[in-house]
Amino acid sequence: MKTFTIDGTPRTEVGKKASKADRVAGRIPCVLYGSSNETVHFTTTISDVRKLVYSPEFYKVVINLNGKSTDSLMKDIAFHPTTEEILHIDFHELVPGSMVNAEIPINIVGSSEGVRVGGKLLVKVRKLKVKSTPEALKDAIDVDISSLKLGQSVKVKDLPEQGFQIINALSIPIASIEIPRALRSAGAKAEKK
Repeated sequence: MKTFTIDGTPRTEVGKKASKADRVAGRIPCVLYGSSNETVHFTTTISDVRKLVYSPEFYKVVINLNGKSTDSLMKDIAFHPTTEEILHIDFHELVPGSMVNAEIPINIVGSSEGVRVGGKLLVKVRKLKVKSTPEALKDAIDVDISSLKLGQSVKVKDLPEQGFQIINALSIPIASIEIPRALRSAGAKAEKK
């Protein structure tokens, strides 16, 4: 799995006033929720997290605080409603063998017969929610569309065993091959003759 490293500075004061002062100074307040109900408050800079926040990739985040490294996942991020400035980031510590919830991106692979004859590929889900141990997490979940014909779709229940539990409903279509209007009308004309 891809890793992303962040250097953080521990926060001595927490609360609205301290968070506002950190933001004015150009730092982003962050919280690392630990396995033993221990929370660590720290700050980082936008330049440290820009590629993590604005990327479709799934990363394991390594947080360096006072010379100690902690593996984690980014769980939540708060943006300012009008300026889109990052206000706060939450991280969840990864403990080996302990279950964690994550959203893993979908990677469409293969060439569909339905697309080759004029169908349109519609990807309806970009990420799947999973429950897994940190060791079983992957960068992406591959979804093979090679066998799809016109009008068919691949659903969550059609995916092969991944080594983790998928939380999404099994009947949700991930990708489908839509029949374009031109092909439908050509088919209707052929049936009339």
